[in-house]
Amino acid sequence: MPVITPFRRPPQTAGDDPDTPGAPGSAPLRALTALGARLAHGRAWRSRHPRAAVVVRRVTTALSAILVCGALLLPNTPAALEPNRFARIPVEAVVAAVLLLCLPRVPRLVAAALFGTVLGALTLLNLLDMGFTEYLGRNFNLVLDWGLLDDAQSFVADSMGGATAAWAAVGAVVLAVSLLVLMALASVRLGELLAAHRERAARGALLTATVWMTCASLGLQTFGVPVATTSASRAMEAQAHRVVDTLRDEAAFAKEAKADRFGATPGAELVPDLRGKDMVFTFIESYGRSAVEDPVMAPGVDRTLDASTEALAKAGFHARSGWLTSATYGGSSWLGHSTFLSGLWVDNQQRYRTVTAGDRLTLTKAFRKTGDWDTVGIMPGVQKAWPEADWHGLDKVYDAFDMGYRGPKFSWSTMPDQYALEAFQRLEHGRKRDRPLLAEVILTSSHQPWAPIPRMVGWDEVGDGSVYDGIEAAGVRAPDIITDSARSKEEYGKSIQYSVTSLTQWLERYGTDDTVLVFLGDHQPLARVSGNKASRDVPVSIVARDPKVLDAIDGWNWTEGLRPAKDAPVWRMSSFRDRFLTAYGSTPHPSR
Repeated sequence: MPVITPFRRPPQTAGDDPDTPGAPGSAPLRALTALGARLAHGRAWRSRHPRAAVVVRRVTTALSAILVCGALLLPNTPAALEPNRFARIPVEAVVAAVLLLCLPRVPRLVAAALFGTVLGALTLLNLLDMGFTEYLGRNFNLVLDWGLLDDAQSFVADSMGGATAAWAAVGAVVLAVSLLVLMALASVRLGELLAAHRERAARGALLTATVWMTCASLGLQTFGVPVATTSASRAMEAQAHRVVDTLRDEAAFAKEAKADRFGATPGAELVPDLRGKDMVFTFIESYGRSAVEDPVMAPGVDRTLDASTEALAKAGFHARSGWLTSATYGGSSWLGHSTFLSGLWVDNQQRYRTVTAGDRLTLTKAFRKTGDWDTVGIMPGVQKAWPEADWHGLDKVYDAFDMGYRGPKFSWSTMPDQYALEAFQRLEHGRKRDRPLLAEVILTSSHQPWAPIPRMVGWDEVGDGSVYDGIEAAGVRAPDIITDSARSKEEYGKSIQYSVTSLTQWLERYGTDDTVLVFLGDHQPLARVSGNKASRDVPVSIVARDPKVLDAIDGWNWTEGLRPAKDAPVWRMSSFRDRFLTAYGSTPHPSR
């Protein structure tokens, strides 16, 4: 019977296996072949078009030099972004040129790429500093502020639409990656140029260094700024100090938060002079000193404050007003809220996390600790889980979804202030109860971008909010004013007038002999509206029918009425809690 021999494939050589490196069909070899073909094509193009190649090379070199020098001279504040800032000699460029000239090729390429990447990262931080200075009145914190970028995207989505927010996020990522890559490539390009002309580059570097040292020693200036500068080095040093200071501050603040003057005070000894009163603590978004004193916004706002003071007086209410210096500016309202309530200076996210994770006695929690008040929060801006409610001392919180609103959003604000206050009256303040009420109310209609703004309707017409459909549709659109400082000021002023009118009319309509209202702004509006040199002061007022409530604060020297005088006392916002508790009879018992 025939023998069937199994077929065996002949042995393969490395050149026959398509998966073996070096084989004619291998992926690495194909990539190298393609790269070689592109390089050969580039050389051939330069050979065919020598003049065009020279132009391209020179333009690329010039752009690389502009990119690197511009990054070295870029300031970190919008106000400093002027042409004269770029007419200087950065010492970092001189040092980098000398270093690259001293290195052999491979270390030079690595050093140039690393220098460019670091410079690109510094440029991104400078741009973030500009944005944070413009909107929050402070620099970007490399440790704490990354989470705020997500909040910024949410704000853009609420104000400008989800598509705009998505494209803005994509654009930001592309810009960041492109900046890092292009800066590295530009630095490598300049490093290779220096190496190709080593002798002339060395003479140029020596001459530039001599000029820099001469200008630095003599303090020479051009266009009002020093010719010799170390701005990039100082910016990196400032970022490093900011990181170190942040890490040190965390431990120091945690220790400070534990020392509470009223931390061990028994409930029976807290605010005894306010027993039986319905207390309402209200924050008006972005209600700052500029609203009362800026020549554009103040006329309308002041008229509203004066008219409201008069209307409340007719209803039997009287007010005293002063100034508080907020811990935040332009945004991050929760920092102002927690500073006011805790008696601690909460000016960054780490401090906020530390204080809200502890058992610090807040102003609102003090009322709950007595056992004599029901405590509620009216939070139309809260649209997700809010675990801080217990730290605030609130038994129940009404968020954006709990108040029965069926009308349109007004940009970032989920509902008009008038509706939120009417819902508060319906759900809590107007109910019969066995104990008085402590309420924390956050009004949001004056939140940027101040377009569209609600307008007052009859209180009996508020209903479920559907009445606002036509008002929102007819309002100004956010894109129409968001980059226009003059219009932003006008609309901001109108929003403050609306919020103050809503609150004071609510008190005039629904307040009783036992209602005590404390209201204030949480921070100033952003610099585009308040001005680059604006203070962080916000108005604060206490309003009541019972004369004993205002008699208790006679020693504060606050101004009569809702409009604080320019020379009225200015306190840090963190000092209010202890002053208030003391004024109304609380006995200090420090925690240990």
